[in-house]
Amino acid sequence: MDTTHSTSNHFIKNIVSDDLANGRVEQIITRFPPEPNGYLHIGHAKSICLNFELADEFGGRTHLRMDDTNPSKEDVEYVESIKEDVRWLGFEWDGYFYASDFFEQMYACAELLIRKNLAYVCDLNAEQIRETRGTLTEPGQESPYRNRSIEENADLFRRMRAGEFADGEKVLRAKIDMGSPNINLRDPVIYRIAHVEHHNTGNQWCIYPMYGYAHPLEDAFEGVTHSICTLEFEDQRPLYDWVIEHCETPAKPKQYEFARLNMTNTVMSKRKLKKLVDEAVVDGWDDPRMPTISGLRRRGFTAEAIRNFVREIGVAKSNSTVDARMLEHFIREDLKLKAPRTMAVVRPLKVVITNYPEGQVEWLTAENNSENPELGERQIPFSREIYIEQDDFMENPPNKYFRLFPGNEVRLKHAYFIVCQEVIKNDTGEVVELRCKYDPLTKSGSGFNERKVKGTIHWVDAAQAVPAEFRMYEPLILDEQHEEGETFLDHINSNSLEILHGYVEPNMANVQVQDKFQFFRHGYFNVDSKHTTNERKVFNLVVSLKSSFDATK
Repeated sequence: MDTTHSTSNHFIKNIVSDDLANGRVEQIITRFPPEPNGYLHIGHAKSICLNFELADEFGGRTHLRMDDTNPSKEDVEYVESIKEDVRWLGFEWDGYFYASDFFEQMYACAELLIRKNLAYVCDLNAEQIRETRGTLTEPGQESPYRNRSIEENADLFRRMRAGEFADGEKVLRAKIDMGSPNINLRDPVIYRIAHVEHHNTGNQWCIYPMYGYAHPLEDAFEGVTHSICTLEFEDQRPLYDWVIEHCETPAKPKQYEFARLNMTNTVMSKRKLKKLVDEAVVDGWDDPRMPTISGLRRRGFTAEAIRNFVREIGVAKSNSTVDARMLEHFIREDLKLKAPRTMAVVRPLKVVITNYPEGQVEWLTAENNSENPELGERQIPFSREIYIEQDDFMENPPNKYFRLFPGNEVRLKHAYFIVCQEVIKNDTGEVVELRCKYDPLTKSGSGFNERKVKGTIHWVDAAQAVPAEFRMYEPLILDEQHEEGETFLDHINSNSLEILHGYVEPNMANVQVQDKFQFFRHGYFNVDSKHTTNERKVFNLVVSLKSSFDATK
């Protein structure tokens, strides 16, 4: 993969450079280890880019690992979506693993800890363990089962594996220090009983390792040199190091933490995102309002834009919140030269050009992108009846309104000047049609400049226009402070989706899913992958044309 896009140094890059220089490692090996309990989101994209691009830059390797130690919440669907998202972002892993590939080795390490009197079987239930763990200012209380003999612990642990006990009846705990100021070292649970079928190992196991125990061992078994995590795992680093030391693994990975991605108007929690899906707030993990990679892809964001975004925000040690408009800036930058420009009417109002010959059709030539001539030209039909935007007409306009109103003349983009002469209304007083005249001497490109007009509006030919559905998006989550008793669900934006029906130019009849366009004055749109058919064209608003966001700040 091309790594010429590397940004300035950051602290993890400096650590890797030093480790290679002083001989701590001969080759860097990183990993991206998601739990397959949901779809990846934009925050994961930051970790994916960091791990893969760091290894690429230093000639190393990156592994993709499914951290599947909690079978009750994991599914093959999530496994496949993760692989698809990583590849779509532009990366290919050098090794592919499941945490469950190492269950036998993890079990052997647990038996080693028991033999070293560093682990014991505890009969306290989850609530009792919480109650005896202590607080940030008070030490925990030792379990009454902490001093079981090595022989008894070994026997009980083997019986746990054999399925003799019910879920929650016993756990295996590391024997560390109930008085430690770090709560993660107060005899953490490292195995629990769960009679649940596993997506990868079936019913082979009924005990499963906890993340804090499994994660360092997975890194060690794979030969990972730099285990890069987000800051919430910083307090678990002492446990990570304890496991590596006392399980006597030949490889000695090191854990490093960086600030996770937080964005305005965005939920960054798979648990919360799953709640949105389960409660039908959205139409699935790939809903274009979701911050999931599949949702962003379906909406129309490109992998290049996402990669450029996460590179720009950088890698830091302190948490901060990024303005979501920054991501929008990068998709605009990516699409402005790539997306063909065309016209679409999302709220149509019919216009009859009374002095245009009936039955006549002429074809007008227009560039597909004036900033990128390589995208070529297209032909646009023009005839007696067209559609314009409802918003481009006002019967009683305010001052400095330069679009269409009775008696006013405007330019039809790529076509002619027209002037509004008559307004047709229905029985309820709603404007349903305009009667206009055109000036045949004002054809676009003809060089006619006898008079000027201040307004230019877009349109589509009524006879040959292609019906289309437009899905207009706003942020799903309103960025407000939660009052007591409220949850993020209380701040769902009821206007996050508006579905409109209008028309696009006839050259759009054969668009394919994921095709992207700039609709004049509306924004960038993407052909929806879920609802588009040969008979039904559905376009998702990717981003508006302009933003108040200043990318230079």
